[in-house]
Amino acid sequence: MLYALVASLGDLQLAEDVLQYAVETALVYWNRHGLPRSPASWLLQVARRKAIDRFRRDTHFRRLVPDITYLTELERSDDGPETVEEIPDKRLELIFTCCHPALDDKSRIALTLRTLGGLTSEEIARCFLDRPGTMAQRLVRAKQKIALAGIAYEVPSGERLNERLPVVLAVLYLIFNEGYSATSGKEAIRRELSDEAIRLARMTAYLLPAEPEVNGLLALMLLHDSRRATRQLGDRTLVPLEAQNRSAWSRPRIDAAVALLKSTLRQQRVGPYQLQAAISALHAEARHWEDTDWRQIAALYDLLYSSQPTPVVRVNQAVAISHADSPVAALNVIDTLADIPKIESYQPYHAARADILSRAGRRAEARESYDRAIDMAGNEAERHLLITRRDEL
Repeated sequence: MLYALVASLGDLQLAEDVLQYAVETALVYWNRHGLPRSPASWLLQVARRKAIDRFRRDTHFRRLVPDITYLTELERSDDGPETVEEIPDKRLELIFTCCHPALDDKSRIALTLRTLGGLTSEEIARCFLDRPGTMAQRLVRAKQKIALAGIAYEVPSGERLNERLPVVLAVLYLIFNEGYSATSGKEAIRRELSDEAIRLARMTAYLLPAEPEVNGLLALMLLHDSRRATRQLGDRTLVPLEAQNRSAWSRPRIDAAVALLKSTLRQQRVGPYQLQAAISALHAEARHWEDTDWRQIAALYDLLYSSQPTPVVRVNQAVAISHADSPVAALNVIDTLADIPKIESYQPYHAARADILSRAGRRAEARESYDRAIDMAGNEAERHLLITRRDEL
């Protein structure tokens, strides 16, 4: 529905506003009169009429649109709630549209996640180790820049499609991550987000089959998702990787992902998503926790860090080193992050450090790190797991 409104109005903020108005109206009207036969069409009709009303009240409308034909066409697009055709799925097209190069990468990703990814400003802020207020301001500025610059909302083609691909992949990656390991709420898994990210990744792979990083991202998603059924018990207890029932992992998904990854790596254009997929494949192919090839995983993280030197990669690398070498060696790595200002706001850093300190026998420091991680945990299932581990000390 948002895509249909953006396509006809050419204004993302206006489209969001009138769609929200339509939903609010529906909450009242449908409660009194029942559901229409085509709820989506009803919402579109109300939203478009609200947009028309906005245009008519705009004192600059005659200057902006010298010909009243635009209003007439907009009204004609509403043939009534029962006759409008079913809206096709246009989410991927709108993601490519929103990832406009006029904005910096971070703003493009954040705006798309907020508008189309189903993530809140707080969740997006966690992705970038930002404060929620800072991220909210960034989103406002991005929308203002789009409006002031008159950036057209149109689906790119050809080279422009490839130009926007890295940002699109980053958006899909972050949507999946929030679905696979939710940062807020009661559930550890938000299945609707991870399923949607996989679907969109499949569509992107179909659209650009020669791009190895697209297939690398899809393989990564499938490998992680193969473990979904074992990550949480019926009482919402989170199950860590070492305790999961590996016989219940989805072997068809693992086999499909590994085959896709192998064919992609043969192209010898290795990128971050392929490296992450290779790491996940090593976990997936280990029949038991003890069989995990931690040395190869640590080596792959070292490679990943050389091309993507972020605190997030370094934390994961430290965890791998703690198993491949020793917890003491891992502390030497993770403690190099202490001087980075944003690291204090990154909850997984404190959780990983607590675990490594615990296995190094430094229990008092481990408890402090667990307390910090517990205080910052927005997800109830993760908080419960961290409390259990702290209490076991």
